[in-house]
Amino acid sequence: MALTPMPRRRRTVRRLHAAPAAAVTGILVTGLLATPAGAEHGTGTGTSTSTSTSTAIGTAARTVGGARFEPGPCPKTPAPITELKKARCGTLTVPENRTRRNGRKITLGVAVVPAAAARPRPDPVVWLAGGPGDDAVGEAKMAIDGGLNRDRDVVLMSQRGTYSADPALLCPNIDRFNGRAVGLVHHAPSTERLHVKATKACRDRLAGLGTDLGAYNDTESAADYADLRVALGIKQWNVFGISYGTHLALVYMRQHPRGIRSVGIDGILPPSKAGSALAWSSAREGFDGLFKACAQQSACNKRYPNLSATFNRLVRELEAHPVTTTVKVSGRPKPVKVVLDGGALVNWMTTATHVAEGVPRSLDELAHGRPQRIARQWAGWKLNPQGIGVVSHGLAYGIFCSEWTPYESRAKALRGGQNAFPSFPRSVLAQAPQLTFLRHDCDVWNVPPAPRSIRNVTRSNIPTLALSGGFDSQTGAANGPYVARTLSRATVVKVPYEPHVVFATSRCAQKITASFLDRPTAPRTGCLTGLKPPRFEIGP
Repeated sequence: MALTPMPRRRRTVRRLHAAPAAAVTGILVTGLLATPAGAEHGTGTGTSTSTSTSTAIGTAARTVGGARFEPGPCPKTPAPITELKKARCGTLTVPENRTRRNGRKITLGVAVVPAAAARPRPDPVVWLAGGPGDDAVGEAKMAIDGGLNRDRDVVLMSQRGTYSADPALLCPNIDRFNGRAVGLVHHAPSTERLHVKATKACRDRLAGLGTDLGAYNDTESAADYADLRVALGIKQWNVFGISYGTHLALVYMRQHPRGIRSVGIDGILPPSKAGSALAWSSAREGFDGLFKACAQQSACNKRYPNLSATFNRLVRELEAHPVTTTVKVSGRPKPVKVVLDGGALVNWMTTATHVAEGVPRSLDELAHGRPQRIARQWAGWKLNPQGIGVVSHGLAYGIFCSEWTPYESRAKALRGGQNAFPSFPRSVLAQAPQLTFLRHDCDVWNVPPAPRSIRNVTRSNIPTLALSGGFDSQTGAANGPYVARTLSRATVVKVPYEPHVVFATSRCAQKITASFLDRPTAPRTGCLTGLKPPRFEIGP
């Protein structure tokens, strides 16, 4: 998935064991929609006066307007999650499309992990998952490992269409094709035709089940969370979104600000800029951060000089003359064929900033005729069986195709690539990293555009923590200062040497988040001083 957190490296926290989500496209309505009954409006105050969720979850069912919370079993997850053993759970039933009176209802899985403290704070934290298309309940381990439930309950709800929701708009056929595509030329027209065919097949299947695919978007999801807060009897809570979840958080705090005490956004994707051009500038920023760190480390710079120039040259050479190799991949009895062209290398690199220590060595081996190291990583990520049938492509395309592509022309997308990587061939620049074939996929997904207001900047005085990583090549760190321009009480933090979603990899980011929840207008950031780059691998 375009903006899903990818494999983590061993640094300041232990490695996450969740598989990277299978890619959607190669990997991310205000005035016209009725306000959900029971949802409140206003502006967060930075104070906390709510009732703890401990008194809300596990009691009788509660109906608020068109939404109903029902206590019950915990939502399903692809694998058991220990952190959910003590959770109080249930489902939230909401309208699929709030503009259709008496229309279909859908259910969203809810889990509340209790605070570790004996006397929890009264304002819980609600977690907004990445993707688009990841299930928040499945990210419980990430939230709890980061200490988010230190003294507050953590509320996790599956966004509409995700794994533990009903319906779950999953497309395992697309996931399987994306795995097979490691053996195809990445940007070839023939590859595109096969990918779009898989997308259309899933679209037709979901539509045939009666799904209103146009109802899976940020506006409906934001209303779902507004309804959840009221249905649980919570007067005020804190919002924490990662990756795509920051996109949703910025829409949510703009459309339903009442009841939000503070907002943390990590790996920031502004709705006003989301699209291919931003994907290119983010890739440039993350790559440059990693290359600069190598250049500043004497051993790395001596062994791998001019790493940026090497990477740019390899993209051009591989696009002109793709390299084919075979590698062994865990769980596969036979060797796997892998084709590396310029587009595949760019997409590998966008993911590989999560395992930055090995990137210089991997690029050097490729430059000297040894592609196996990169090919093995690329195939391993794409063919991981844990990534099959877990991502909601229906939600992802609902957002991409109604909120992104209608408001970004092909020319603008191409210019974004040319500005970021002027030396890349046009065939590479035609497909932004993580968003391969997006425009043609959206043609067959065929949902109406969202109102243009969905692209508005968010203006708010809700205290906001804007977190970014210096190696983030998926949502560049420049997005933090950008969104802060219209958030009057924002604290912008760039954690150096970290990839996309710093909360998952950096103890410092976790400490800053904890202090922000304690004092949303004055978080402590002293741990940033003295952070050091990774020790890059030096090959023979």
